[in-house]
Amino acid sequence: MKIIGFVGMPGSGKSAAADVARDLKIPVVVMGDVIREEAARRNLEPTDRNLGAVGNDLREKEGPAAIAARCLEKIREMAAPMVVVEGIRSKFEVDLFRRSSNGFQLIEVFVPDEIRLARIASRGRSDDANDRDLAKAVADRDARELSWGMGEAIRAADLRIENAGGVAEFRGRVREVLEGGREGNGLVSKSCG
Repeated sequence: MKIIGFVGMPGSGKSAAADVARDLKIPVVVMGDVIREEAARRNLEPTDRNLGAVGNDLREKEGPAAIAARCLEKIREMAAPMVVVEGIRSKFEVDLFRRSSNGFQLIEVFVPDEIRLARIASRGRSDDANDRDLAKAVADRDARELSWGMGEAIRAADLRIENAGGVAEFRGRVREVLEGGREGNGLVSKSCG
């Protein structure tokens, strides 16, 4: 099975990219859902603080690729020829998916920070900060995710899709990649790292 992973900072557009996969009838596994499921099992509210603590705990107890390993269990149950994984957070996860997939491709979704902050402020998810100082809350979340190895995962991406323009433009770029289209039209090839 082929696995295509999306990596990017919070608010970059990974969920929107996964929605394109769903539109194409490609199954999607959301890494954050693994953490949300574990938080629910522990009877914790799905706040940013609780989900961050659960993510840290799982990685500490089960290893740095714990979330990816749980996702692989779900992927294997699907028995689909191609699956998209949204929300890769570390190079350990990248390495596990590369070992477990026939032709793993990692795609970075990139957007400038000021656009990211505005998107996080407007999306209203339960795990997004509700603090008055949203910029600080986002910076804290970024720091936590970078501590898991997000920067190394981003550097390991095979391809970058810019998401600073309109929704239709971004969705078209993602569709092109998922349908096996050639690079171009805003896609920036990266070397594996």
